[in-house]
Amino acid sequence: MATLRQCLIIDPMHPSIFEMLGSIGWKGVDVSSRSLEEIRPIIPNYEGLLVRTRTRVDVNLLGEQPTLKFVARAGAGLDNIDLPFLEQHNIQVVHASEGNRDAVGEFAVGSLLSLLRNIPKADQEVRSSVWLREENRGDELMGKTIGIIGYGNMGRAFAKRLSGFSCRVLAYDKYKENFSDDFASQASLEELKQETDILSLHVPLTDETRGMISIEFLEQFKRRLVFVNTARGELVTLATLAASIKSGRLRGAVLDVLENEKLTLLSEQQQEAFTYLRNQHSVLFTPHIAGWTFESHYKINQILVQKLQALGFGDR
Repeated sequence: MATLRQCLIIDPMHPSIFEMLGSIGWKGVDVSSRSLEEIRPIIPNYEGLLVRTRTRVDVNLLGEQPTLKFVARAGAGLDNIDLPFLEQHNIQVVHASEGNRDAVGEFAVGSLLSLLRNIPKADQEVRSSVWLREENRGDELMGKTIGIIGYGNMGRAFAKRLSGFSCRVLAYDKYKENFSDDFASQASLEELKQETDILSLHVPLTDETRGMISIEFLEQFKRRLVFVNTARGELVTLATLAASIKSGRLRGAVLDVLENEKLTLLSEQQQEAFTYLRNQHSVLFTPHIAGWTFESHYKINQILVQKLQALGFGDR
């Protein structure tokens, strides 16, 4: 029997990963319960590394002369991975944005509907024996123009699920051409600023996109927006969100991600903005769960293993 090649699993993953890796000739060694101080010295003994979001993969973790063959990111974003450093050392990087795109698409639609129809607010009122109908009259999604920034796996999954709501979907993507399809029409950023009722972000966190949504940017939109962020919190500051809600520039917001998700470690400015936002019925918060389903937990493993095999990391 051939000896299995070995890779380290640094962050907790769905247990199916072990059987899936075994099917292509790899043994996954789970060290997710150990500290990084314990893990660093043993990394050179393995050919691959599997991580989620909590581990930063860079020279501090891998050392100056890493010998890894691949790093597999169980999820969509790559902002916790030093891509230039890994490229410099010929380390392949794979991620699994296809694994949770359906979850994100469903969540974006569901949370948007909840906000437009005042469902969280009305639910809390009824639980408190308060029965208010007129005060909870909501808006329909039908007839609205949804502007999507970023038309990759997540943006397209969201657009696809909007297709049954008789709304207009415009998509802007700086890095794509001629991508109009059955679910969205390609548009310029200027068109989005003129036509959008609901703005949804589906871009990765990079040096270019960090803080891309500023007060000045939002003021360029013709209509008062409902803002949806299921991408990365660092795309917009809490202060910008609070100021835009307070001024009326934003009429509501769905926030699955925040600039700082460690809520006990907010700066003074962040805490002031967060306190204001959490007291607004027009703002819906969730704890970074858009892509967090039982199904996506499993599908992410499938995608990772399929990509590793496609890159030649299967049975030798």
